[in-house]
Amino acid sequence: MKKRGKRILLILAVILVLQAAWIAFCGWRWGWGPFHKLSDFRYRSMPGNAEQYAVSQVQPSDDEILKGKTLIFLGSSVTYGAASLGESFADYLGARLQCNVAKEAVSGTTLVTSSPNSYVKRLDKIKTKKADLFICQLSTNDASQKKPLGSVSASVQKEDFGTSTVAGATEYIIAYAKDKWNCPVTFYTNPKYDSDEYAAMVELLYKIRDKWGIRVVDLWTELPEITEEQRKLYMADAIHPTRAGYLEWWMPVMEKDIIEIWKVKTEKGEV
Repeated sequence: MKKRGKRILLILAVILVLQAAWIAFCGWRWGWGPFHKLSDFRYRSMPGNAEQYAVSQVQPSDDEILKGKTLIFLGSSVTYGAASLGESFADYLGARLQCNVAKEAVSGTTLVTSSPNSYVKRLDKIKTKKADLFICQLSTNDASQKKPLGSVSASVQKEDFGTSTVAGATEYIIAYAKDKWNCPVTFYTNPKYDSDEYAAMVELLYKIRDKWGIRVVDLWTELPEITEEQRKLYMADAIHPTRAGYLEWWMPVMEKDIIEIWKVKTEKGEV
C-alpha cells in the first residue's frame, strides 16, 4: 500500500509539473496575465516591431468624423496585440481617428463560456458607460479549441442564447451591447489562415449579421495579398501581426471600414 501511495503521489506531482510547464509556455507564447513582459521581450527584437511602427509615431487622420468618440473593443490576443508589444489595431485607430479607446482584451480567451475569462464573462468588466461603436473580435481561439459552432437562434433576447456555442455567445454579445450601449455593433475577422473551423465561423458570422443588421470588417477576404517578405515583417506567426502588420497591412482596411460604418449609421440616423 505504501508503494502504491508513493506511486500515486509521484504521478500527481508529474501531472502538476507538466501543467505548470504548459501554463508557463502558453503564458510566454501568448502573453497571458503576468507573462506579458516575457512575451514582449520575445517579440521586441522582431523587425516588424521596430519603434518606427509604434503607435506613438502615428499621425492623426485628416478625417475627423470619429474624433472624440468612444470605441469599445472586446477580444483576445489579436485585439490585445500579443505579438506587437501590447499595441494592436485598436490603439492605432485611437491615434489615427483621435477617438477614445476602451480595450477589453485577454489573450487565449474564447467567445464561448468555457472559462471565467471568456468574452461573455468579461462583458461586465467593461465599465465604459457610453459608447459610440462596439467592435468585437471573431476569436481564433474558438476555432483552434474546436468549440461547438451552434446555429442562429430565432430569439433576440440575450437570456435565450446558450453561450456554450459560438453562435449563442456571438448573439449574446450583440444583444448585450445593444442593450447596454445602444450603439452600432461590429465584428471583425482575422485574415485568412489554414483553418476550416475558422472559415465556418466566418460563414456563421454572416448569417448572424443578416439577422441582427450588424456590420462585419471582413479581413478574411478584404486584406490584399502580401509577398513572403512582407509576411515576415507583418506577421509574428500565422495569426498574430506585428506592429508593422497592424499599421501597414490591417489599418488601411480597418480605418476605411470603421469610418464607413460610422458614416452609414449617421446617414440613417442610428447614432
